[in-house]
Amino acid sequence: MVFAFGVILFALGITVSIALHEAGHMWTARATGMKVRRFFIGFGPKVFSFRRGETEYGLKAIPAGGFCDIAGMTAIDVLEPDEIDRAMYRQKTWKRLLVMMGGIWMNFLLGFVLIFILAVGWGLPNLNPPTNALVGEMPCVTATQNRDLSYPECDGPGPAYQAGIREGDVIVSVNGTPTADFTDVVRATQPLSGTVDFVVERNGEQLTFPVAVQQVQRWVSDGTEDGRESATVGAVGIQLAQFLPTQYNPLAAIPASFAFTGEMFVETAERLVQMPSKVADLWTSVTGGERDPETPISVVGASVIGGQLVERSLWPVFILLLASLNFFLGIFNLLPLLPLDGGHMAVTMYERIRNFFRNRRGLPNGGPVDYMKLMPATYVVIVIGGAYMLLTLTADIVNPIQLF
Repeated sequence: MVFAFGVILFALGITVSIALHEAGHMWTARATGMKVRRFFIGFGPKVFSFRRGETEYGLKAIPAGGFCDIAGMTAIDVLEPDEIDRAMYRQKTWKRLLVMMGGIWMNFLLGFVLIFILAVGWGLPNLNPPTNALVGEMPCVTATQNRDLSYPECDGPGPAYQAGIREGDVIVSVNGTPTADFTDVVRATQPLSGTVDFVVERNGEQLTFPVAVQQVQRWVSDGTEDGRESATVGAVGIQLAQFLPTQYNPLAAIPASFAFTGEMFVETAERLVQMPSKVADLWTSVTGGERDPETPISVVGASVIGGQLVERSLWPVFILLLASLNFFLGIFNLLPLLPLDGGHMAVTMYERIRNFFRNRRGLPNGGPVDYMKLMPATYVVIVIGGAYMLLTLTADIVNPIQLF
């Protein structure tokens, strides 16, 4: 029940993100004197609609997007007599660009608000984790782990802290085994029992601490469809520093959220550039291979992950995932490809630059770009994009990413 609630809640978050994106177009269009004919969430058959003023609002059966129909978005749009002077393609360049950016800025704004909520409520994680085994929080060690991967409450310091290891130390070896990163620390510790030497680097020097490894029950990966089995492993009570969020008061959270948003912009842009190279990995996962956790996910896959996060009460990760989705939507729509917002912006900028040089030569402004000539390129983008979305959706259904 909790899982289903999480799936529905994340899907609702996606719907709100799409609705606000389209609302950004609608509000800026109205503010600049353009006519908004329709504002719909979804595609396909109409479920219901109502009219308020000159705009029809409604919901369609397929919740996979939405649209805001502005009169005269292109010169091929059929206009009513009262729409001619208000047609979008006849407006000044800055107005057209403002309307196209309206939806994108709404996604960026919503993403920032979610980051701000995360900063105040739970803290901001480190998006650039250390590449070494940097010690973070050092909690007590519970003897058991719940099936949902949560832990019973416990008190007191863990074995590592009792031995003298402190937050900020870098573990360089465990029982003689070099540890380049935190994964190496886990792998080296789990098979151990008794007292073993942990060598750490602190302030430029190496120190050795004998640590009493505690035998505990944990759910570990077993390679099956269920994904994990109960096993007895060694633990010492150390967490990687990257999992330690920094919490802020509302005032300090504002600059921190801006800085964190900048980091997310860079990371999102990098993932967007990598998307074409992930086709082979997605195909491998669909045809029976292992699913790479770094491959893109569809709306369905994101909602399922959202459900898993709510089921385990991982609300900070839930919020971060929804924020990253909004940043992705905003950056993706900046691509100069029709029918994306960035494609319409590119056409608008082309017309402005062309007219500038025509005016320099004493010529009048040229006519609007013939969108009919751009339709073949638009169809190519739609077909490739649709195929990629279908491949991602198929992968999320037959071989979903397993976070837990």
